[in-house]
Amino acid sequence: MTADPAEPQAGGPRRYRFLVSPKWIAFHVLVVILVVAMVNLGFWQLRRLDHRRQFNANVRANANQPVASFDTVEPAFGNPSSVEWRRIQVTGTFDPDRQFEVVNRSQSSVPGRNIVDALRLTNGSLLLVNRGFLPQTDRAPAVPRGPVQIVGRLRQTERRGIGQTADASTGVLTQIRRIDIDVLSKQFDAPVAPMYIEQLESSPADDPSLEPIVAPTLDEGPHLSYAIQWFFFSLCAVVGWVLAVRRSIATRSGGTAARRASGYVPIADDEVLR
Repeated sequence: MTADPAEPQAGGPRRYRFLVSPKWIAFHVLVVILVVAMVNLGFWQLRRLDHRRQFNANVRANANQPVASFDTVEPAFGNPSSVEWRRIQVTGTFDPDRQFEVVNRSQSSVPGRNIVDALRLTNGSLLLVNRGFLPQTDRAPAVPRGPVQIVGRLRQTERRGIGQTADASTGVLTQIRRIDIDVLSKQFDAPVAPMYIEQLESSPADDPSLEPIVAPTLDEGPHLSYAIQWFFFSLCAVVGWVLAVRRSIATRSGGTAARRASGYVPIADDEVLR
């Protein structure tokens, strides 16, 4: 039996003609988009891992240094990342007229808020002090009276993220969303230090209902495992594309062989059905 000249040859390039059909082109584009997106997500997770490692190294390097006096560290406030997490000792008197509650905070899975007060130093300037975490149901304690000596770790000002609500820049603030020193400094008639501290110790001792702010967990998080997962998913998409192409070729080759064996005469609509 003579093969129909219009019939696709099993070993020729025409067997791949279906790959340029509109439906298959759309499939190719979808696979490429998925692979590019997943590979980029994998590299994004690797960048986050690198940032986390740098953060951990900076915390360990600064937190393990000996306790320094406020006056010694203050000149470095222009480069806050170089001294953040350092423990300092400072003496002053709390301002009893201004107290802030940082709302929507939690610690050890307990909802609550942080209590922030201003410590007036001997030169008349102010230093914001996060005195600690307080459960939601507890009443905020008054500040200690008279001179106090505090040991705390330095922190940078908190900034509003994209999409987050800003605290009011005017009026008297009592409840705030973050310790934004630029905003809070407008509540005082004296200069405010550009960094604040998280209180660790106080003499005389502060109210026992306040829990010191816990130090950050210095692990690498799930970023590496997430990166591996994204790269694996992208590989699965490529393998799936290859299997789909091979299966389609095998299906078409099998259909062609069956029609030849039966002496089937192709009709015009066959190409559409395929």
